[in-house]
Amino acid sequence: MKDFFKQIFSSCLGTMLALGLLSTLSITAFVALIALFSSQDSTSYVEDESILVFDSSLIIQDRQPSSSVGDVLVGDIPNVMSLRDVTKTIRAAAEDAKITGLFIDGRMDGFNGYATLKEVRQALKAFKEAGKKIYAYDVNLTEREFYLTSLADEIWLNPIGAMEINGFGAEQMFWTGALEKYGIGVQVVRVGSYKGAVEPFTLKEFSPENREQTQAFLGDLWSEFKNTTAGDRPFDANALQTIANNQGIIEPEAAKSAELVTRLAYFDEILAELKTFTGTDEDEDLPQISLTAYRDKLALEDFGEFSDNIVAVVYAEGGIVGGEGTPTSIGGDSLSRELRQLRFDDQVKALVLRINSPGGSAIASDIILRELKLIREAGIPVIVSMGDIAASGGYWIATESDYIFAHNNTITGSIGVFGLLPNIQKIGNDNGFTWDTVQTGDLATLGSGSRPKTEKELAIFQGFVNDIYDDFLERVAQSRGLTKDEVNKIAQGRVWSGEDAKNIKLVDEIGGLDAAIAHAVKVAELGDDYSVGEYPLQQTWEEELLENLFGNQDAFLGDDVVTQEWQKFQEGLELWRSLNDPKQVYAIFPWQMDID
Repeated sequence: MKDFFKQIFSSCLGTMLALGLLSTLSITAFVALIALFSSQDSTSYVEDESILVFDSSLIIQDRQPSSSVGDVLVGDIPNVMSLRDVTKTIRAAAEDAKITGLFIDGRMDGFNGYATLKEVRQALKAFKEAGKKIYAYDVNLTEREFYLTSLADEIWLNPIGAMEINGFGAEQMFWTGALEKYGIGVQVVRVGSYKGAVEPFTLKEFSPENREQTQAFLGDLWSEFKNTTAGDRPFDANALQTIANNQGIIEPEAAKSAELVTRLAYFDEILAELKTFTGTDEDEDLPQISLTAYRDKLALEDFGEFSDNIVAVVYAEGGIVGGEGTPTSIGGDSLSRELRQLRFDDQVKALVLRINSPGGSAIASDIILRELKLIREAGIPVIVSMGDIAASGGYWIATESDYIFAHNNTITGSIGVFGLLPNIQKIGNDNGFTWDTVQTGDLATLGSGSRPKTEKELAIFQGFVNDIYDDFLERVAQSRGLTKDEVNKIAQGRVWSGEDAKNIKLVDEIGGLDAAIAHAVKVAELGDDYSVGEYPLQQTWEEELLENLFGNQDAFLGDDVVTQEWQKFQEGLELWRSLNDPKQVYAIFPWQMDID
């Protein structure tokens, strides 16, 4: 229904635009009116003995989220917060005398990676260490939810629900059979025995090398999960392995008997318990405030408090592509321009590069790296914070830094390079299409996708790949104080967990974004006199509205609701379209691997 209203609003607004009925004055009034309605959220007033409510369906992303105009018009603001906002809000609540406890409720949508959840979990731990209670409730408790809630004082599970403990699995979609069926040819040039990113287009199952590395880092992530959850509950980590091997999905009574949860209860019973805890009468409303409302309250209190010393947190989130990029990718040109502007800003005293990227275009990665080098040469320290993934090109851009933080469940490494060269000769011929050329040089049609590459042409692309891989090794060696041979032994496109990466000197310390910011402050010798700025700045919905009043109306239309599998397919097509490196050479993590 909300999607219907969004389209109605979009159509109406488009008609008004076409007829030219909006004057500058009416536009201003329209914006003000929408701002008034959009601000009618839950109150930010905090009562005594309040419960901070954490909706675990919240999508947590590195960058500050933005809302589309269509969302704002119908009051359908996405349930999204930045990671830094989440951790800051929880830590602030720990020090607020009016907040007496925290309640985690709802079903996690599965968008949040374990490194992200680790940082949220650390903030929750700080809340608990402040002497405040944490309660959690779910109907069907998944592993992601259990990872976050296992430190709660009370974990309530619905009596007719269930709990998932079945281990981690990595599922890869392979395109090879479909490409063969429809006559699309693929040629590959690569360096690295473990560079599995090309396998979905050349194989129909994991290669032995890719299976080996995937099993290794999945094992590391699973061990971290077991040890972390067992550390806060009265059971042994080995018990989780037994459940994963023999049950997978366990009934509520069994979960309680195994001490995975503390109580079986319905929501009304939990509400009554929380009222008792807060001293609230049965016929009164529970004093509570949502995480987002409390964040907004803090933002109003902090408004206008800025220092002349800025620690710039720059978010590099998504695949790395040439050009300007998109909201879900890192544009080599756009990010390097952002970094250049920060370099010339006298207020910027340190820079934290937050990387959540599987890599992508080698040339775009190097363009970004150049700007980071110039920033360091300008005397601005660069500290890297790795999120859920910082692999291949994502690791490339990390090499121009003074210090690297990663979580033990970060996926990193994948130091390798490949080229993917598709052609449509067979599908064209099968449907009556042919091509002919006239050229002045043997290599004039080197970039054509109408035919397979010749041996001579393949050798040229292989040369590109070899040179870039050698350059990659050299950059890592210089950055990490290793020899090129030492790097080559741990490279070859192999993926590592953050814990292993620290052991082989690819990262300096296990820690999250907060730790990276604290280290940047220390290195820059700023003491307490600093403010944190986040970049690139997100376009507000008001700016989007004004832009689209005179531009493209398509931005008013929301995303279609599709199934998860169709989303994965679309993401695969998007990744294919993002392969825009001029040399067709890429440093990217194994293709679209779904880990759960």
